[in-house]
Amino acid sequence: MDPYVILTCRTQEQKSSVASGSEPVWNENFIFNVSEGAEELKLKIMDSDIGNDDFVGEAEICLKSVLREGRIPPTAYNIVKNKEFCGEIKVGLTFNPE
Repeated sequence: MDPYVILTCRTQEQKSSVASGSEPVWNENFIFNVSEGAEELKLKIMDSDIGNDDFVGEAEICLKSVLREGRIPPTAYNIVKNKEFCGEIKVGLTFNPE
């Protein structure tokens, strides 16, 4: 599997690099402009293939805690496909108000 992640916060979208192996590590940073009303960060995990990429699963992270606390250490979030658990992704978040 050659997974990558599409991160979406409201209308902003960013894409990770493609990793490899059964336990991929990205260790990447992404910056989003978070405005009032932004409630979640969506993670869509894809498998890079020649032709069409395959959908692996998705996770949603509620942003209320990071907006309140300023930082969430790397935490495991469930990856779900068709309402079935199919793995975890560990993500840390930091909120830097301007």
